[in-house]
Amino acid sequence: MTTWVTSTDDARWQDGGEPTPGASADRGLTLTGARGRPIRGFGGTFNELGYRAISSLSEADQEQVYRELFHPDELNLRVNRSAIGANDFASSWYSYDEVPGDLALEHFSVERDEEAVIPYIRQAQRYQDDMVLHCSPWSPPTWMKNPPAYNFGTLVMTPENLDAYARYFVRFVEEYAARGIRVDQVHIQNEVFADQKFPSCVWSSEQLRTFVRDHLGPVVEASGLDVDIYLGTLNGPEDMAFTAAGQKLTNYARFVDNILFDDEARRHLAGVGYQWAGQHAIARTHEAWPELDIMQTESECGFGDNAWQDAEYVFHLVRHYLQHGATGYTYWNMALEPGGLSTWGWPQNSLVTVDPATRTFTRNPEYYVLKHYSAGVRPGAVRLGTTGRFAAQGSAYENPDGSVAVVVQNALDRAEQFSFTDPEDGSRSFTATLAPRSLNTFVVPA
Repeated sequence: MTTWVTSTDDARWQDGGEPTPGASADRGLTLTGARGRPIRGFGGTFNELGYRAISSLSEADQEQVYRELFHPDELNLRVNRSAIGANDFASSWYSYDEVPGDLALEHFSVERDEEAVIPYIRQAQRYQDDMVLHCSPWSPPTWMKNPPAYNFGTLVMTPENLDAYARYFVRFVEEYAARGIRVDQVHIQNEVFADQKFPSCVWSSEQLRTFVRDHLGPVVEASGLDVDIYLGTLNGPEDMAFTAAGQKLTNYARFVDNILFDDEARRHLAGVGYQWAGQHAIARTHEAWPELDIMQTESECGFGDNAWQDAEYVFHLVRHYLQHGATGYTYWNMALEPGGLSTWGWPQNSLVTVDPATRTFTRNPEYYVLKHYSAGVRPGAVRLGTTGRFAAQGSAYENPDGSVAVVVQNALDRAEQFSFTDPEDGSRSFTATLAPRSLNTFVVPA
């Protein structure tokens, strides 16, 4: 029997009943026979402010929140992210080595992460035996940059500095491994185009190409570590990409292609990580470099309103990235205090809001967006090609057990009839009436 779960702003995660067998091909999604790559799953990001928020709850409620986030029968967040050093939701800025000129990294230490980030990750590990963890720095150590500050600036491009920074990545992976945490992917820089007030570092494509080809790639290879290097996280289209001299690039593709067309640089790269305005480039990269894995590395975060219209937009984002080849979709803050204020003053959305004053928590609309995807689309699922009137609002996936998950939105303010059609097996086709402004997940058994 096909199951159906539906959510609106007023009634979330409700049993939709049993759809009607049979379909009308012009009113929904029809399978085309095309198949995409396997999907790893969905995830969130381990940030200090999120751990602080959850820790204000009673032990029983902390356990409930962690279970709902990470248990395979709940959100099943398994493709998760963490920072290499401080990000904008750290309680203060830091790196793992702030001793100027320490090219030997004798003072390298991840001790700060033991306070919140590592305990947060360990909560996920209790439920996720095979978690995928991808990590990126927001800023190198300040003494490696010009100017020497956490925010703004760029990496000093001397061979000695680049070698030290490459070993900085290796030390991070090794120190986490010594603590029982496997880092699967390192992405070179969070938002390479962003010159921000919070920890950041701007990279040109030539700087990235040199660092990957001549330093990070060989150093990781020589270390023997089982960790993949990703060209990420790329956050903008052509109007945010710059050359080393600062001129605006006329074509975003030149930034990425300058790196990927270098065979020796590409040899060290397992994939590309896109976020934010990177959504405009993902289709081209997937088409040109189909052998490279693509990750969506940070969901757009809103402005702390946690409104239903934000959830509708994020639903679209998830579909867009998966349709264009992403194998994982990573949310940003899993939990925040009311208002969702970052350390530098930007209020943002989260899956869960925790109120320390009342020691209570609330599931926000975007929690249900991820639930609509993760409850139906299981790790290892393959995206199925579709066409039809709802092609821009829905998608379909075949799970490893042979079941098919259909995840679809009705973006209109009125109810609409929806049909799913499997031309090769009519018994799997169905019709249902979708509520106005609703999110829906159907699972058709094998």
